[in-house]
Amino acid sequence: QVQLVESGGGLVQTGGSLRLSCVASGRTFSGMGWFRQAPGKERERVAAISWSGGSTRYADSVKGRFTISRDNAKNTVYLQMNSLKPEDTAVYYCARALGSDWYIASSAYGNWGQGTQDTVSS
Repeated sequence: QVQLVESGGGLVQTGGSLRLSCVASGRTFSGMGWFRQAPGKERERVAAISWSGGSTRYADSVKGRFTISRDNAKNTVYLQMNSLKPEDTAVYYCARALGSDWYIASSAYGNWGQGTQDTVSS
């Protein structure tokens, strides 16, 4: 079974950058997504990418600041986060799309990683 492991989170000041990585134990051959969840808030899909990496989607809250990419040769998906704001503070998770409708925010995702904490200080 495919397992996902996130890394790259940490503490950064407002305006700083972080690069998150999600390494899969095997080829996913599916769309991939980055999600985040802060205490007291519902989970939000931040970004998603097609299996080939040729198409992406972003939440309005991060558009223009975050970039999702993938390197299938390394079984890795990345999330480059720039111009970070305190409201970006959350646990970030990666997951794989379970169907072909990866581009729809409400679509099914699974094989969730353990998450990595991103904290942006004021």
